Amino acid sequence: MAAVAVLAAAACQPHQTVPSGKAPLRYRDPIFTTVNKQADVVYGSATTQAGTTMALKMDVYAPKGDPVTANRPAIVWIHGGAFKNGDKTSAEIVDEATTFAKKGYVNVSINYRLSKGCFPAGPECVQGIIDAKHDAQAAVRYLRLHKSSMKIDPDRIAIAGSSAGAYTALNVAYGSEDVGTSGNPGFSSKVRAAVSLSGAAATTTPSAGEPPALFFHGDADPVVPYSAAVRTVDAAHAAGLEAYLTTFPDGTHVPYGKNRTVILTQTTNFLYWELGLDELNA
Repeated sequence: MAAVAVLAAAACQPHQTVPSGKAPLRYRDPIFTTVNKQADVVYGSATTQAGTTMALKMDVYAPKGDPVTANRPAIVWIHGGAFKNGDKTSAEIVDEATTFAKKGYVNVSINYRLSKGCFPAGPECVQGIIDAKHDAQAAVRYLRLHKSSMKIDPDRIAIAGSSAGAYTALNVAYGSEDVGTSGNPGFSSKVRAAVSLSGAAATTTPSAGEPPALFFHGDADPVVPYSAAVRTVDAAHAAGLEAYLTTFPDGTHVPYGKNRTVILTQTTNFLYWELGLDELNA
């Protein structure tokens, strides 16, 4: 296992306390062996920078044969690709969505509007970042609109992503007041927790009352500088928010493979407590 360093808001880290209970414990352990995938569910629509209308689609991953008929937690997963490339079938995103579905979560992996990218950065890049945020917010609202049919708890929605997807997840967490027009108006775009792999906040700033976030970042990342994640964590702390940074020494960009166990374990513990899943297991 790769060496890991952790910077937290406080010396103790209750968010990483391993949930107690006889195994298998729902939301901590894999309790399902099979996952249902519903592909290409349309969750909204939006205008691209080229002026065309794009149908926004998600893949839904849920445990097969789940006896629970309501109030399941949900996670919105967002792929990376420098706001230029990528797809909801990104390997690490599918692995994470499948893993958490086996633990009892409802998961959605979304596509969103892409741009010409952010290398170099410019106005189209900024608009692409904002478009991605607005589309992800529409996905959050979709979950609330369809809470009954999807059997989810609208108060237990988290958001997570890698690279550009991590930027987007954090922008949703730290900028819920700017909701966009990508679909499902009339419902809240707020999330209860966020997880970032190789991302930072951009176009948004953490402020009081916003949700806790867990960051994973390599300190040798050549794409998204480690310092960008540190600045975001520091800004969250300054606003009085919970923010936790797990550092992968010598880690590069999106170092998921070699750190998979650490990432999945810490995300499991973090979401268990921040979404209040101990209450569902009581």
